[in-house]
Amino acid sequence: MTPAALQLDDRGRLRHLLTTEGLPAALLTEILDTAAQFVPVAGAPVKKVPLLRGRTVLNLFFEASTRTRTTFELAAKRLSADVLNIDAQTSSTSKGETLFDMQRTLEAMQVDMFVIRHGSSGAAHFFARHAAPGVSILNAGDGRHAHPTQALLDMYTLRLHRPDFSGLRVAIVGDLLHSRVARSDIHALRTLGCRDIRVIAPRTLMPAGIEELGVTPFTDMDRGLDGVDVVMLLRLQRERMRGTLLASPGEFHRAYGLTEERLRALGPDALIMHPGPINRGVELSGDIAYAPQSLILQQVEHGIAIRMAVMAMIIGRGETE
Repeated sequence: MTPAALQLDDRGRLRHLLTTEGLPAALLTEILDTAAQFVPVAGAPVKKVPLLRGRTVLNLFFEASTRTRTTFELAAKRLSADVLNIDAQTSSTSKGETLFDMQRTLEAMQVDMFVIRHGSSGAAHFFARHAAPGVSILNAGDGRHAHPTQALLDMYTLRLHRPDFSGLRVAIVGDLLHSRVARSDIHALRTLGCRDIRVIAPRTLMPAGIEELGVTPFTDMDRGLDGVDVVMLLRLQRERMRGTLLASPGEFHRAYGLTEERLRALGPDALIMHPGPINRGVELSGDIAYAPQSLILQQVEHGIAIRMAVMAMIIGRGETE
């Protein structure tokens, strides 16, 4: 079964969210439009709506996370769901329990949605293939494969500033080899109409065959940045690296970091994005994260609304309709 088919029900609506790959533009746009309805909730005196009252969302994270786990928890609670957080390091998998048995055990507790982050590519798809009827899976990042809600919040943030994607020139810079964010952003950008997508990385961090995704690869930072409207920086995924892929973080910064000089060359209208957490002095210099062109804090803020939208569309469908 293709990823797109696995994610959708027989009416073409979201049943799971595993990847942005293969999702139609109309559905991506519906998610972004739904998120816009939830943004005002953050500024309300009571930051809750009752869409998921009586539903149970379980956060199952096998990898460390601050932003993603916190925003998923906040999103579910603002929708009035009951939320369970399981630390996989102290779960029964550490005693030898398989993922399949863990899933069946937790489903027996009447969980409605699993939010899963796992270090192995395809883990979320495994859960989705074996999910019981009425149980949904939301991928919070699996290995090098996909991070769909990060891509969606990136698209939402970008759309606020550049509504027409068709003429955008976007550069994605950094550790492309290990980045699930880059893959999810590329699929979402292309689906929403962006055709000038550049990827910039050293040869050791450039995936083979990446041109097949419809992007133009560069190993020279300044050539790749020439004339772009948006720079999406990627975190250096040192925890996933094997062997000597870089001379040093300092050398990476000199060749591929966004410096003050490069920022000036981009011009005042260029936008800067980063999924976080930021390695200062590696992906970018100094206070660029808080420069006027930076959307980084907006990305964090919009992550809650995007995750509320996805949860509401999947397990709050009856109420939203």
